[in-house]
Amino acid sequence: MAMGERGKRERQEELWIATGEIVETPGHAFYDRLNEVLGRYGFDRRVEHLCRRYYRGRRGRPSMAPGVYFRMLLVGYFEGLDSERAIAWRVADSLSLRKFLGYGLDEKTPDHSTLSRTRRLYWLSTHQAVFGWVLKMLAEAGLVRGETVAIDATTLEANAAMRSIVRRDTGQKYQEYLKQLASEAGVEDPTREQLARFDRKRKKKGSNKEWKHPHDPDARITKMKDGRTRLAYKAEHAADLESGALTAVTLQPADRGDTATIFETLEAAQAAAVRIGPKKLREIVTDKGYHSSDVVVELHDRSVRSYVSEPDRGRRRWKDKRVEQQQVYGNRRRVRGVRGQRLQKKRSELVERSFAHMYETGGMRRLHLRGSDNILKRLVIHGAGFNLALFMRTSFGVGSPRQMKKTLLGPLFDLPSRLWGSHRHATTSLALICKAVASPSGSRPLDFLPSRRLREQTAFCHGLLVLLCKSTLTHAILEFIANKAGFRAEVG
Repeated sequence: MAMGERGKRERQEELWIATGEIVETPGHAFYDRLNEVLGRYGFDRRVEHLCRRYYRGRRGRPSMAPGVYFRMLLVGYFEGLDSERAIAWRVADSLSLRKFLGYGLDEKTPDHSTLSRTRRLYWLSTHQAVFGWVLKMLAEAGLVRGETVAIDATTLEANAAMRSIVRRDTGQKYQEYLKQLASEAGVEDPTREQLARFDRKRKKKGSNKEWKHPHDPDARITKMKDGRTRLAYKAEHAADLESGALTAVTLQPADRGDTATIFETLEAAQAAAVRIGPKKLREIVTDKGYHSSDVVVELHDRSVRSYVSEPDRGRRRWKDKRVEQQQVYGNRRRVRGVRGQRLQKKRSELVERSFAHMYETGGMRRLHLRGSDNILKRLVIHGAGFNLALFMRTSFGVGSPRQMKKTLLGPLFDLPSRLWGSHRHATTSLALICKAVASPSGSRPLDFLPSRRLREQTAFCHGLLVLLCKSTLTHAILEFIANKAGFRAEVG
């Protein structure tokens, strides 16, 4: 066979080409199944009904279909794209995503300006209605009940720089304000180093009551989790503790405390629980940041059982606070119980998982939009994508396009725990035999693994496969498993 050369493939493209000669993409298995699910539940018909108010009859050039707009935002979640430009470029570049949106090779996909204009055209309530539609779809499948929810919040870095802030009263820039203060202190024509040294000694210099960003006034100066001071927002989630599905997503100013924002998210979660089923929200689980006497009493007045972790505040005085004392002690007793500890563990797992999927792999930790309404529109559809991923994972075993590549080898890596969990006592002797086969003399032993159970599981699976067959393909698979497990074993 001769080697092909790229230079010989350069040619003048034909002006006309038959459609039968165009190479078609096989599609993407995940997006094909997602389209099947959306079509089965009438997604396009629903969103077109919601968005009919924004258009006038059938006259004029047809706009981008509402189903295409919301699908593009879902692509941003599943592909981890942070900006609308990235979404538009990805859709135009991918043949499988063209098929997902319903665009042919001779059609131009929507660009980022069309996407942003449509976002500004559709109200926030329309995006929230799409989120509620997805949540209702999960309820029909028995994946969410909304009776016990966990609430937690995280900060999102705004698309605004600290060096651009201005005073709320006069509109003066920060550097100009510093020069004015330095001049009043007797420093004429200060350099940047002198201004930085002068500013370092000042206290309470980043007050949100005095400063704002001229292009994003909703952003607030706050300290991020890594210690940096940035303009940011606070996103708050309410997650169902039975399935991990999101029942509410709200956006708050970053300078508001958790005790001040919990009730807005709670009301959204209660409204979602009423829409998806006959039962109401009964229990709420939060971390220590939400604990206060007023919060616990207010939750009791709303007929919601609280499991709010209590920080160590030392001995408290309850004089003339009989009601607060009863509710705080009742909450403390529930949190320390067996059910309370189990709910706290599930809270830390499920709510943090939604943060990881939406803001880390979903690409929204650093925002590219400005204004709380614009940001919340994107967050709400991200939350809908998170719930759709839960539905897809339950129905088909795959919740994201990135997970498709793991479906082939995933069951193979789960083999030790599945076999060991159901036949632990019956296979102890076999595991010892397989351990001897898997680790012959001269090879690296398994004693460096952290636990005896893990060593026996690894040796059992590896040795069992060796005993089954010793073909070349099996040898390659065993070497791959050995590398994944952290050791190398000789296969005779």
